Amino acid sequence: MHSRGPTHVDGGQDVAADGATPGFRHDASFYDSAEDLAAVAAPFLLEGLDAGDGAVLAVSPESTSVLREALGNHPLVLVLEQHALYRSRTPTAIRTFRGLGEQAGPGRRVRVVGEVDFGVTAADRTEWQRYEAVINHAFAASPLWGLCVFDTRRLSDAVLAGARDSHPHLVTAAGRGANPDFVDPATYLAGLPVPDEPLERTPPALAAEDVTDLIGLRHTIRRVLSAVDGPADVVEDFLLAVDEMTSNGTRHGRRPVGLRLWTAPGRLVCTIRDAGPGPTDPFAGYGPAHGEDLSAGGMGLWLARQLCDHVALRRDADGSSVRLTTGWT
Repeated sequence: MHSRGPTHVDGGQDVAADGATPGFRHDASFYDSAEDLAAVAAPFLLEGLDAGDGAVLAVSPESTSVLREALGNHPLVLVLEQHALYRSRTPTAIRTFRGLGEQAGPGRRVRVVGEVDFGVTAADRTEWQRYEAVINHAFAASPLWGLCVFDTRRLSDAVLAGARDSHPHLVTAAGRGANPDFVDPATYLAGLPVPDEPLERTPPALAAEDVTDLIGLRHTIRRVLSAVDGPADVVEDFLLAVDEMTSNGTRHGRRPVGLRLWTAPGRLVCTIRDAGPGPTDPFAGYGPAHGEDLSAGGMGLWLARQLCDHVALRRDADGSSVRLTTGWT
């Protein structure tokens, strides 16, 4: 376990008054053995079950085995498969957990022990670090209580540091308390670097410096992508995301709107740039801009994050850009 613990202990066994919906809680716990994991996570779920909360496990197969045993294979604990949930596209997890929160009983929460799979690339890691900060905002009004667990033997120093920055509370076997290292989510997101993409330093398969004919550009992009040896559904999703982001640039940005597209074995990258400032909301694209009213628009970035493996927003003195990346094996 990390030697530095919470600054105060708070069991947190509260019930919202008059059955009101309780808000989101987002805790972190660091472990270096199966015993450490079980000592924190099992009581968290069992206490919740006793109080009428829902209980969910979304951890690695190894952690699932440890915790199921510690929980006595409790029949009311919902077990989610880690890989299916924590894929490279964070909207999957956001939608899943939001849906679970909607099933909470009056005045209660759904408790989740989660163990994010941070992937193997810098882009994967950065996206899931963003996710950990984003959900403080995205789930603020949701009746969810997340206990995110981090294996200090396996995870990098960068991931562990990000975990401390993005969780308002820490939990150890001694109790729960405020995290002195927590960083305001918007500030944290602003400080995360955009991972490098080597393909951007090579000649593109297609370049358009001042887009004015969206229909013509769409046909040209489709011709370029038709030569790509990749899964048809992945390529089609990528085309739709490129179309959405280019349309966004022409509608909401400033001319000129430019596009560069790269293709490589097992990988597609497209950067769309315009002279405007780009989105100012640090949480843009992690939910529909107008909530559940899909007819109100504001869906471009939200769709792009679902259709592509990675979406990177950048801003400089000349304007802003969005980089879309997807791949396959």
